[in-house]
Amino acid sequence: MSDLHFVFLQGMPSPFFSRIGQELSGRGCKVTGINLCFGDRYFWRGENTVDYRGPEAGWPSFFGDFLDREKVTDLVLLGEKRSYHLAAIRLAKLRNIRVAVTDFGYLRPDWITLEQDAMGGESLFPKDIGAIKKRAADLPALDLSVRYADSFRAMARGDLIYSFGNVFFSWLYPGYRRPDKRKNPFIYFPAMGVRLLSQNVRERLAQDRLNPFLAARRRFFVFALQLEHDFQIVSYSPFTGMEQPIAQVIRSFARHCDPATHLLIKSHPFDPGLRNWEKLIGRIAGECGVSKRIVYIEGGNLDHITARAAGMVTVNSTSGLKALQLGKPVKTLGQAIYDLDGLTFQKSLDSFWQSGSPPDPANVEAFLKMVAATIQIRGVFFCEPGLSQAVALAADRLYYGTVGQFWKEGNGQAA
Repeated sequence: MSDLHFVFLQGMPSPFFSRIGQELSGRGCKVTGINLCFGDRYFWRGENTVDYRGPEAGWPSFFGDFLDREKVTDLVLLGEKRSYHLAAIRLAKLRNIRVAVTDFGYLRPDWITLEQDAMGGESLFPKDIGAIKKRAADLPALDLSVRYADSFRAMARGDLIYSFGNVFFSWLYPGYRRPDKRKNPFIYFPAMGVRLLSQNVRERLAQDRLNPFLAARRRFFVFALQLEHDFQIVSYSPFTGMEQPIAQVIRSFARHCDPATHLLIKSHPFDPGLRNWEKLIGRIAGECGVSKRIVYIEGGNLDHITARAAGMVTVNSTSGLKALQLGKPVKTLGQAIYDLDGLTFQKSLDSFWQSGSPPDPANVEAFLKMVAATIQIRGVFFCEPGLSQAVALAADRLYYGTVGQFWKEGNGQAA
């Protein structure tokens, strides 16, 4: 019987955490899922369950007592910036409890992030490209071909169950307060429904703008928008939403970019359409005198667009990492795991338009190999067979205590 005790907090609206827990239980570990809301309880299957129904103010006291009483060794959770998770991680680290954080992968589309303590701008991943190259030298070549497909339908269904379940069954967990910045489900999901119904129309409009633009062979940069409620924006950037970086990028572009160069701004594919970005972009571009040099689209293949671009500006989207793979200069405005000297442009945004240079392909290759070998696992959250693959790999790393340890010890192998 193992002396390991794994505690799982909020995860994806999928069986991912529950199935990892079952796998660890089968290996003799003690496993507990702590539910803060109905959505947590719905997706955590099994008897090893504890419900916290009190106010958020009482959560640290409850959780600290639980850690001490139950001799917890490991904490597993989705993202580290939710308010409940921030408190849980602080309490765990005071007790030398290991923390594993997961989310969608830095490598897309069939990878999952599994890191020690934190992700993104606070990741423990090495920040020196020289050290990364040295570690990566002994790793095998990386195969990024897609092995697993995920299901948007299953993800959307899980999100709907989780979100509306928390509303309709809020009386079961009266103290729970949503830790994210997304709009109320009665606003957000109808808006997303309208966007999905109009997707084909928006895609045709995007192609009507994009095709002649690309055919003209203009030099252009691409700016990939992100979801403004995402923790990447809320926690890992100096911005409170997307309006601020949009204004910053357009004004810098107008002042410092070659007058013959254009800027293509692309919306996020899952943007709910609650903000009229086209109107905002048009207004700022008009004020700056660059209306004819800026194109906004709500569709198109970002990889194909980036391959034709002179470079990319992003707050901290994973699309920036893809741009590096395509050999394009990248400027980030927020914190990103790939924002390293030797990969991205390290000087100001104003100088990027004229001085941005492509990354060294050897640096990009080393970075990708190290990321894949240490803080990524192959698989997906919602659809088989990728879900089972991810569960097996995550259970192994958690059981053997190797989350975040590969790069320190230099013995990682590509997943």
